[in-house]
Amino acid sequence: MDATTLLLGLVALAMAVPTAYLVRLSVEARTRAQAWVTLFLLAMMGEMWVGVALYARTPSEAGAVGALAATGALMAATVAVLFAALLKSRASSAPSDLGGPAPGAASGAYRVFAVGIVLVSEGLMAYAFQLATATPFLASGLGGAAGTLASVVVSPWFVFPMGLEMALATALLWSRLTRPMRVVLPIQAGIMLLTPTAVGSPEWLTGSILLGSAGMVAVIVYAMEHIYRHREIPTALGGYLLQLLAAYALMMAGLLLWLVYGTPVWLALSIVVEMVVYFGAVLAPDGFRSDARFSWQLRPSWAFGLLALVLVGELFMGAVLDLQLEPAQFAGAFFALPVSGAPALALGNAASDGFWFFADVVGSTWFLAMMGVEMGVLVLFKMRETRRLETRIRLGLMLGSYAAFATFFPSVYYATLFPRAPTGTAVPVLGWSMGIGSAPVGPSVFAVIFATYAITGTLVILFGRRVICSTFCTAATMFQGTTVDAMKSFNRTSPVGRKYLGSRFSAAYTATTTLTMASLVVASSLSYFDQVGWLHVTVGGVDPTVFLFAFYFGVLWFVMFVTIPYTGNYNCVTMGWCYTGTIAQAFQKVSFFKLKVRSKDVCKACTTLDCAKHCPVGLVDMPGHFRTKGEFRSTKCCGIGDCVEACPHNNLYVHDVRHWIRRRLGRPEAPRFGAALPMAPRIGHPTTGTARAAPNANLRVP
Repeated sequence: MDATTLLLGLVALAMAVPTAYLVRLSVEARTRAQAWVTLFLLAMMGEMWVGVALYARTPSEAGAVGALAATGALMAATVAVLFAALLKSRASSAPSDLGGPAPGAASGAYRVFAVGIVLVSEGLMAYAFQLATATPFLASGLGGAAGTLASVVVSPWFVFPMGLEMALATALLWSRLTRPMRVVLPIQAGIMLLTPTAVGSPEWLTGSILLGSAGMVAVIVYAMEHIYRHREIPTALGGYLLQLLAAYALMMAGLLLWLVYGTPVWLALSIVVEMVVYFGAVLAPDGFRSDARFSWQLRPSWAFGLLALVLVGELFMGAVLDLQLEPAQFAGAFFALPVSGAPALALGNAASDGFWFFADVVGSTWFLAMMGVEMGVLVLFKMRETRRLETRIRLGLMLGSYAAFATFFPSVYYATLFPRAPTGTAVPVLGWSMGIGSAPVGPSVFAVIFATYAITGTLVILFGRRVICSTFCTAATMFQGTTVDAMKSFNRTSPVGRKYLGSRFSAAYTATTTLTMASLVVASSLSYFDQVGWLHVTVGGVDPTVFLFAFYFGVLWFVMFVTIPYTGNYNCVTMGWCYTGTIAQAFQKVSFFKLKVRSKDVCKACTTLDCAKHCPVGLVDMPGHFRTKGEFRSTKCCGIGDCVEACPHNNLYVHDVRHWIRRRLGRPEAPRFGAALPMAPRIGHPTTGTARAAPNANLRVP
């Protein structure tokens, strides 16, 4: 680094201090005059860099004269505007309520001007210093000012001072920030400082991508857990979270396009959007303390936006990690077909590229590991507040199954054991794990298929469908963390979710499962006929069972996941479109598994219906079965145990082969009651009028 670069770097970083302080003054302004003066000072700083940029572009005597003239004219115009504004606001210059911002600072127009001035000022400074130090401009694919602007925004001269300004402004406004903003804003500043294009070295590229991705994951986890703990959130916070997630989704998409095509345009746009989101929040911190709040469980559009933006951001983040960490496997795999030629051909190729990009990324190790961290942390939070040891053990097994089946076996183990094996889309055997189609037919393959279903069926018969749908299946980790689990309220409020409530097979459920199983049989049959040479049928260039697997579990599952606010939680189970779950459901019909109660009388006296309210698959008819039969059997039940956990009287337990064995051995099937149930008052006898105890008054619970 030469002396000029070092000096200009120190100047650029030093400029962050007055800018951050002026941002603080903008927030703390008490009169319109103070607000306009602060805006004037910001503008003067920006206009100073106009002259510097003009001179750096043409470093000559004539260039210096032009730069001075332009700077002087802009400053004079700014002074005139300020003078007019002060005259206009003189009548209302008395201090406003000390608890709120000045009227001028509170307006959206003021924030727009302030943010615009800061961005323009930083951009001009970065442009001037980039010219002065001969820092190369990244090729943008665009000509003229647009291409230059994109290259400047992703340069170190822009992102480092801007990141420092964000950090300093956050520190200066710390006392005015709410707790969520104290967590998110510093991470946002750190992510800005970790822009991968800022330093041209492979080590920085890899390190910044990993650390930046970790920061985004931390923001998502914190946001999800915060809304779980606070079912009503400030309207300003709700808007800010969606805006920030949208900016990060755009940032990851822009980073992917830069890695694939070498253009930083979309990445530059995302940086600008992130800055607008940041300054829009810090310039109005009191809005996050406002009484204007909403219940996100009653606003499905907001919840859908949250899930959709998280998925989009993670999709592109996973693709970036794949390309950076496993280039040999993913280089050239994305967007393989050219989107050109006749409109019909271009549209078909675009659809195919989009489908396989989505399916390949969500099936990759890095995406699944990232999702496992995000959703796994939410599961750990749920384990922390779970009272029953059995449920905690199952949740632990569920996390272990996700780690094994989503990351270790399909990537590390498979790649180590078969280093020269073809990629997943060329291996039809991927289909038989979820169906009956297979790779080249042979006795060993059929033996594995038979063993798979024999073991699965036996476990389901002994312990119920929960072996698959709430333990082994990787979807369980996604559904059972605190925040997503709370979205089971949409099962009863969403228009689609209500069609699948209860244990009965509705017409909609029957239609869904019939279509799902028919597609499995057709795809598996075509796969088999292809292997024996009777037919040669591919879908999208791959074996039919591979396509079916990619469609159901690489695309449809995630689409249905983000539509939970409209279709209900655990919709793969409630709607019956998962053929693995449907097969497990068939075994559950003859299983030992059921839900039982210690006393029907307790359920008869219960008025909370908490068991039904907390069921993540919407089995709202279970209380009636408990009251009449003392037990509940449903092939839809996944044995998650939320109903058992929610029972306020500890009257409910999960029954499986263990309890059947205990009964056969003459031992109590379930623990006895151990404490009085003060849930029903003493009532008068209907004929004598003498007081008698309610039916459950002498029952005991542990």
